[in-house]
Amino acid sequence: MANTQTTGIPTRSVGLSAARAALWLAATAFLALLALYLIGVDQGAVSLFGSDSHVHEFVHDARHLLGFPCH
Repeated sequence: MANTQTTGIPTRSVGLSAARAALWLAATAFLALLALYLIGVDQGAVSLFGSDSHVHEFVHDARHLLGFPCH
């Protein structure tokens, strides 16, 4: 059997309360769902810049890459 050696590098744990962890989880989930909506579901209906469709055209190829139809 091979000998395994530990290097003894000290690590620090991050103190994170349950409430703060829940806040981070909620914020991350909200941003992920917002990105999923804007890239996958929107199809230009919610234009961020008036009648300009640059956002839709910018993510057009990403939509196809992720498997979302947009035509």
